[in-house]
Amino acid sequence: MSQTPALRAVLAVASECAPLIKTGGLADVVGALPGALASQGWAIRTLLPGYRRVLAALGKPRVVRELPSLLGSKARVLAANVDGLDMLVLDAPDLFDRDGTPYLDANGNDWRDNDLRFAALSQAAALIAKDGIGDWTPEIVHLHDWQAGLTPVYMSELGATQPTLLTIHNIAFHGLTGYNRMRALALPPSGFHPDGFEYYGHISALKAGLTGAWAITTVSPTYAQELTTEEFGLGLEGVIRARAAQMTGILNGIDTDQWTPTSDPAIVPFSTPRGKVANTVALRAEFGLAPSDGPLAAVVSRLSDQKGLDLLLGALPALLDGGGQLVLLGSGDRRMENDWLNAAAAHPGQVAVRIGYDETLSHRIYAGADAILVPSRFEPCGLTQMYGLRYGAVPVVARTGGLADTVINANAAALAAGCATGIVHAPKSIAALAHALTHLCRLWHDRPAFQRLQRNAMKHPVGWEASAPLYAALYGQLAAAHPESS
Repeated sequence: MSQTPALRAVLAVASECAPLIKTGGLADVVGALPGALASQGWAIRTLLPGYRRVLAALGKPRVVRELPSLLGSKARVLAANVDGLDMLVLDAPDLFDRDGTPYLDANGNDWRDNDLRFAALSQAAALIAKDGIGDWTPEIVHLHDWQAGLTPVYMSELGATQPTLLTIHNIAFHGLTGYNRMRALALPPSGFHPDGFEYYGHISALKAGLTGAWAITTVSPTYAQELTTEEFGLGLEGVIRARAAQMTGILNGIDTDQWTPTSDPAIVPFSTPRGKVANTVALRAEFGLAPSDGPLAAVVSRLSDQKGLDLLLGALPALLDGGGQLVLLGSGDRRMENDWLNAAAAHPGQVAVRIGYDETLSHRIYAGADAILVPSRFEPCGLTQMYGLRYGAVPVVARTGGLADTVINANAAALAAGCATGIVHAPKSIAALAHALTHLCRLWHDRPAFQRLQRNAMKHPVGWEASAPLYAALYGQLAAAHPESS
């Protein structure tokens, strides 16, 4: 009788992971990868900071390692299984037991010790790589963004030799801190140089990962190309170009078990565009919008300049003049929050805004909206447009990053060929976005054409079926290149 082969071990290191703690798409990806990779022969344990909300979700965890002095803080590593995820949690009260978000205090300012907090996470990861947890030792260490970027430095100092993979979810955040923090972070002076973690006289945790990891991925093929340019590389394009041979763009996916319109408990289930109607009626009622002979567009987003929502304010008349309406759910920049609240006050019955984030409400928005708007100035991958595709909310997106990789523009040729799934606009300007919104309204009034667009969107693959094998193959290549590989 044949036995099922044992899964090979991966340690993932991240600052957030859904469903335990989430501020954006990073958490969704970190939470989805273990399930996606298990079918490919790899078992991921995820190391996460012990924020209050995370500790509350663990139930009765096991203490698997005591760390009496982790960069000056008393800590321990807890193990638990949460919603099928194998979690390792760094319980360090001095660093993580506090109000606010993972990165910001209650006033919306960065925690002043963020460098120390995530350096401790990275050092804990290096210790786990070196010594393992019981009889479990990772074969690969997979790092996510700058918060895990110092891990290769600490691994080198400890003599941990496993291959490391860094995934860039957003290069805009470098994890910068001053040179005067070298001793507090226990960083070796030998690494402070242009080919190491030095960045214009500062320490860059992200650059440490970019120069120290065995391989690099980012979350879409187009973003991988964009990062080699000055416009998108944000000061690290030279490092990216130097490591181009070790870099791959692998498109994110979404958890299609959690995002399925035929069985989503938050909505009236549907399987066709016509089946969305009950959700559209309910969404208008929930947001206080009157019935309208035009498309109901939606935004579910962090409110920031990156997301292009200031451009959408400028282009809003094109949507409203075409008979459209808009619902917006999001939070972020206080100035932008106020601008959107003012827009709602200026257009009662046409624009409705909810400041904050509500996961369940977001499901209702995708189910009820005719279109989802993502006018980002840059977007490494984006999951919003994928949720829109899945729920028949036609994506209207900027031609950048993963948006360009996931949406087929409804130009004349694609409409004639029957393959269009959304509307793609460029350049990233008010005029281009306004033209796209006008196109949306015109398409919406051609009901057969618009429903074909929705059906195409709902059939478009958005899960991990294509990307999981790419990660698995990369893990395998890294493991095979390890001198201690069997």
